[in-house]
Amino acid sequence: MPNPRLGLLQGDGIGREIVPATRDVVDAAMSAVGLPDVDWVPLPIGFDAIASHGTPMPESTLVALAELDAWILGPHDSASYPDPFQMQLTPGGAIRKRFDLYANIRPARALPSVRAVSPHMDLVIVRENTEGFYADRNMFAGSGEFMPTPDVAMAVGVVTRQACERIAHTAFGLARRRRKRVTVVHKANVLSTTTGLFRDVCREVGEHYPDVRLDDEHVDAMAAYLVRRGDDYDVIVTENMFGDILSDLAAELAGSLGTAASINASESKVMAQAAHGAAPDISGRNRANPMALMSSAAMLLDWLASTGHDPRLAAVSARIRSAIERTVEAGVATADLGGLASTSEFTETVIARVHRR
Repeated sequence: MPNPRLGLLQGDGIGREIVPATRDVVDAAMSAVGLPDVDWVPLPIGFDAIASHGTPMPESTLVALAELDAWILGPHDSASYPDPFQMQLTPGGAIRKRFDLYANIRPARALPSVRAVSPHMDLVIVRENTEGFYADRNMFAGSGEFMPTPDVAMAVGVVTRQACERIAHTAFGLARRRRKRVTVVHKANVLSTTTGLFRDVCREVGEHYPDVRLDDEHVDAMAAYLVRRGDDYDVIVTENMFGDILSDLAAELAGSLGTAASINASESKVMAQAAHGAAPDISGRNRANPMALMSSAAMLLDWLASTGHDPRLAAVSARIRSAIERTVEAGVATADLGGLASTSEFTETVIARVHRR
């Protein structure tokens, strides 16, 4: 099969360190499995693109992404972009909208050697990625957040049956490959029409998966239950804003946001993107934890293997995950996990363990 062609979008802040580190780990794992090299296609976004193209998200980058199998996206520091770019879609948002990446899949799994509030947590949050209250993704044009007067701010929440159905199918399909349980998270006691529709459609879809156990919780109760008994849950499916908040909470309960991997996917495209931000305060200091983006790349390779690309990519993914876990178990960890390793030291150890499996 042809070499996978993967876009490499470095982004801002610590993206300049963790994206090259992730590329090197993927290259090492491909070599260890005996597969041909990845055809990496670097593309500009963020501050570098502002300097070279006059915009943080060049149209040429979006056009190039359409020709690739998948992409690895580094974090972007859009809050620091000069005007007028702060009022535009972030680079990640522009990519999600252009390619309808409707499923944001965020696992939270505690590693045995990482100190965690919920040391046995092993769940996945499946987040609907195109609607809800987030103003950057719930309108075809314009923003879902607006001010009719200088003293009144309003937001529009959007929930459609079509979006609910496809994210529900994603969640139930994933649960079938795991422990066969889906928990729908909503707030139908208050937002009865919008999140009530989300809950009800998920229940309807669940009827097509009789082998999967289905239950549901209000989002406030779910937050408490994750803290109290996070290891009870398997697959959690919810709308955009609830999924964003709960996935950050679950990542911290499992150890650290620095370990929080994710992919954004449609039926035909997938993008790896760590759940954390650009961390400009530690940028360039060789202190960033690259684990989340490395794990996101492993998820991306698994997705490619399961959707008609080279099935051997699943073995590459497994090598990366195993190497990361064994590295941390050996006591090599960055500062956010209580370790002393630099970004480069952590990366070098992971690469060595990829080859030693």
